[in-house]
Amino acid sequence: MLVRHAGEQEPRCPHPAPPWSPSAQLQGLTHSVDWGHCRGLQLLAPACTPTHTSDGHRGVQEQPPSTADGLHAQLVLHPPPMTPHLSARTALGPRAGAQMSPGLALLMWLTAHCSCLRAQGFSQGGLDDSRADLWASADTSLLHDFWCQPASQLPRDQLSALIRGMATQQVPLRAWQLSCLANLAARHGLQDDFELHPPNLLLFYNLTQVREADCWAFTRRAAQGDMELLANLPDQRVALRHAALACLGAPHPWLSASDLLLLGVLLCDMDASRIEAADPRVLENLQRCRRLTATQQATLNMLLAGGKTVLGPPGSWNLEGLQTLGSLATYISSSLWMQVQEAVGLAFFSSTVATYQAGRLSQRDARRFVTGFLKAKAASVSSRPKRGTGRPCIHGDITAATLHDHLFLVHYDCVQLESCLGSRVLKANLDPLLQHPLPVECQRVVKAKLAQVYPHGVPEDQLRLITSLVYLYSRSEIGQWNITSRDTVVALLASDGALENQTEAVLQKYLDHNGTITSTLLMAIGGSRLCWMSARQVQAIRPTEFRQAGALDISSCPQSRKDALYTKAREAFGSTRNTANYYRLMRPYLGGAPVEELRYLVQANVSMDIDTFTNLNPRVLQSLSVGNVTTLLGQNVGDLQKARSHPTISSWLRSLNTSVLGELGLDRDTAGPTSLARSTTGAPNTTPWVPHLAPTSGQPGNKAPTSGSPPAHLRYLPLAVALPSGLLGLLYWGTPGPSQDCFWGACTKASKGGTSPAPHAGKLGLEGGARHLPRPRGRLQAQRTWPCPTS
Repeated sequence: MLVRHAGEQEPRCPHPAPPWSPSAQLQGLTHSVDWGHCRGLQLLAPACTPTHTSDGHRGVQEQPPSTADGLHAQLVLHPPPMTPHLSARTALGPRAGAQMSPGLALLMWLTAHCSCLRAQGFSQGGLDDSRADLWASADTSLLHDFWCQPASQLPRDQLSALIRGMATQQVPLRAWQLSCLANLAARHGLQDDFELHPPNLLLFYNLTQVREADCWAFTRRAAQGDMELLANLPDQRVALRHAALACLGAPHPWLSASDLLLLGVLLCDMDASRIEAADPRVLENLQRCRRLTATQQATLNMLLAGGKTVLGPPGSWNLEGLQTLGSLATYISSSLWMQVQEAVGLAFFSSTVATYQAGRLSQRDARRFVTGFLKAKAASVSSRPKRGTGRPCIHGDITAATLHDHLFLVHYDCVQLESCLGSRVLKANLDPLLQHPLPVECQRVVKAKLAQVYPHGVPEDQLRLITSLVYLYSRSEIGQWNITSRDTVVALLASDGALENQTEAVLQKYLDHNGTITSTLLMAIGGSRLCWMSARQVQAIRPTEFRQAGALDISSCPQSRKDALYTKAREAFGSTRNTANYYRLMRPYLGGAPVEELRYLVQANVSMDIDTFTNLNPRVLQSLSVGNVTTLLGQNVGDLQKARSHPTISSWLRSLNTSVLGELGLDRDTAGPTSLARSTTGAPNTTPWVPHLAPTSGQPGNKAPTSGSPPAHLRYLPLAVALPSGLLGLLYWGTPGPSQDCFWGACTKASKGGTSPAPHAGKLGLEGGARHLPRPRGRLQAQRTWPCPTS
């Protein structure tokens, strides 16, 4: 664990120097930029947002200039005399590279500088009472990084405005944010305003507090949400389905069109028998499902074969009708495709491949469709050349023009691909070939041919093109590759193709060539890749790079890897003295925390959200008493009812006696609430027993499971008063590249005699010990910040 030695300085904000050699005048300008100047940046760059290029790379996209609320004057900027462009390669390499003007370079540097200043008040969760109202007027980028502790300081009216603003701006909050926000809204009695709240938030509300008179309205709005957010709250998911069915009235075997309108995405959790006994417009509901179970797929094909849907019988299907099915069409069975008119089937095949190549259809869905369609085509052909028979290429050699035909896989099945694809065409056209959603058998053919062309290993420039094939390669085969560029690592690992062995092997080849695992690389490949790094590779990540990577989602990692990543996170964040900041930074990695760490957090009254709680080490959780758990969860303790069937929760509950379960408002029955409340008055209460009502504190992590945190923006001042005129002119002129890198940093320092330092429990090996830590009084105290570096 990290120990701060005597004389060691506080960590500084990670902050890149300006990417050019500024003149003396510009140096003076950049060193004079303060927070007030930074506020004007949003008018020229409202957000430096992560984006994905067509080849899967992560970069950032400069947003176009826009006006801001309260802008009192229009500025007409005149570009300075033309200056030669600086050639700038992004951290992700030439495929994401661009020409960057001095103006854009300065803008990127200022954005990084200002993000540090901005983070002093917001990213660290340090909103005190005098500044908490800024949450209620914040824009989408700041609301996306919502954290409960600052919001808990808001009065009822401002909290209501905050939640309504999230609905209006469609802020994509994550499960751990939504669960605590739902409880915060319940404490203020805001659930009755659900029609003005985000649908995703309604999924987390205590359903027993929803009035029976609001049954239809509540269910219909909640059914617009994303049910996958309840992955760690299985009982809440079941309760939503039961409550929806209760709205329909007892026994309701047949679902009408109006019923389906009410149920929305909730139908995705229902069994095949209910789907089968539904109005034909059930297809509209199924289109919103992330995926269909095997029985649901069979029911879908039964409905389509019956001819009672809007498409009619398969023989009468047309291209437009099939396209309205969206991704549902990828589940159509091969037996149904054999009944579709050939011209219609081919037209749809061509349009589906085009949709896939445009990035609007996942590889999984496209491959499922192609496999089923080609199976139907093969069954309709009386004779086919067999592998190993020596039959020649039937349709002629494959050429570059052939590979650009969307019907390529219809004309060349996997057997013909092996017979008709020459080595020269493969080398020159590997990219267009792999742009097709090749079935697994065809992918193996391509891999075998690559081994013939490159017997000593695929060269690095070609490795970036075979991302869809990586999962087929063994560790020994990857050992033949030369991986010297971070761009190659990102290309190979940013996709969903690489598995455990491939991830570790690819990274090791990169490290063997003196590569380093940087924050940019970690953000590009996503937190899930950390799950498959070896313990040695995790240890090789420098703490500074781990800090700058932001919050990485490691919830899918095996326990052994969570333990290693927790240790790495302690190295990166263990010196953080402010408890609120420490918890915010460590929250994603607490799945590997030892019992000493959790007992410290109990003392700190962090009010852990239920999503984070379900990801704790189950064995460690067994060492916590009921009092520890209720204090650790704080205002969120009522959420145990929503997650009691989760393996981590259920194993802990089984160790408790009945009387303790009763005190928690639980019993041995794992069924959650199944009906809405009949009461019509009184404020809702989601906390049956809350011995310590301490708001959570800190600030959010990343905005997606696979990346770091973007900057949080405020309502900025007019640009006319924000930046010196010299900077305005320079910022205005220049052609921005398609993507650049963002580097964000934030620094905080605990206030005197205020918040307690980061956990220093005995076994953690840190200075001091848990017994010396002061117990926080009420909510965590506000922090103070120290200046960020100017260069």
